[in-house]
Amino acid sequence: MSGRPILVTGGAGFIGCNIADALASRGHPVLIYDSLVRPGVERNLSWLKQRHGSLVAHIHADVRNAGELERAADEAGAVFHMAAQVAVTTSLDDPRDDYEVNIGGTFNLLEALRRKGTATPLVFASTNKVYGDLGDLSFELGPDGYAPTDPAIRAHGIGETRPLDFHTPYGCSKGAADQYVLDYARSFGVPAAVLRMSCIYGQRQMGTEDQGWVAHFLIRALKGEPITLYGDGSQVRDILDVSNAVEAYLAAWARIDVAAGRAFNLGGGPANAVSLRTLIAEIGVLTGTAPDVRFADWRAGDQRYFVADTRAAQAVLGLGPKVPWRTGVARLAEWLAGEMDRAPEPVSLFQPPAAQAAAL
Repeated sequence: MSGRPILVTGGAGFIGCNIADALASRGHPVLIYDSLVRPGVERNLSWLKQRHGSLVAHIHADVRNAGELERAADEAGAVFHMAAQVAVTTSLDDPRDDYEVNIGGTFNLLEALRRKGTATPLVFASTNKVYGDLGDLSFELGPDGYAPTDPAIRAHGIGETRPLDFHTPYGCSKGAADQYVLDYARSFGVPAAVLRMSCIYGQRQMGTEDQGWVAHFLIRALKGEPITLYGDGSQVRDILDVSNAVEAYLAAWARIDVAAGRAFNLGGGPANAVSLRTLIAEIGVLTGTAPDVRFADWRAGDQRYFVADTRAAQAVLGLGPKVPWRTGVARLAEWLAGEMDRAPEPVSLFQPPAAQAAAL
């Protein structure tokens, strides 16, 4: 397939490399724009090049480099903007860096597309953190974790009409970038859509204490190392297999004429809502050994419950059925075990810095 390459910023990261793989598998040339600062992502880039050869090219640069990013955007037929500072904890440690990457980098890309003058589709990776900690909602604690008392939210989850409420520097930076993308669609006609993601998991996820908690829990359990939960472990999240996330991103691009200017919640929905305790119990079933679980204080901005109402995305983007969470987690466990068996030093694959994980 000929034509302009598809630009994937952060394309060596977990979701980015899966998007790049799907694009190249369909014959699209892919331009990976990635600074390779996250430990282990070089393996994803090597994997892409081994699978797709010359269809995959790499620009080793940071999104804060406006000139280099503009040159890449000028080449692109479409853009998936996945590059970001991704951890709440890191944003609290270094809010300026978080601001410069998430707001500044996104602004650089939007300006490049505006100045380009041609309608280049953009799909932006946002987060459910734009809705804050949902502290105004009432929850009850049951055997399956926290659940909203509002029957409509319990049935369908949190919808896009929920007011935005940015908490933590990460929430502010991703939320501001989210709004910039939507406004550039409105003010300048950039054909751009936003996907506000819940917890995405799956193959090629290198989870750490700060981000990618499903994989992190599995990695700790497979190594026989303890898992530390922040809070009481009854937090509920709707987890989504990365194959379904990739489907949504490609669908947003394919249907950009109707998706442009809109934000969609993207997650597993009520059918894939699971508490941290329930997931850890399932990991024990998969590994044959109950994980060693420890507890620490709640983290800033943590949501006791987040389940996405995905009906808008399903309807507008025409998405298919979601992978059931037990099936997807089992597949991830099998992949991680295989990767750790093949690596000479499996610890260096994932580099979890401590025996802790957050429900991010």
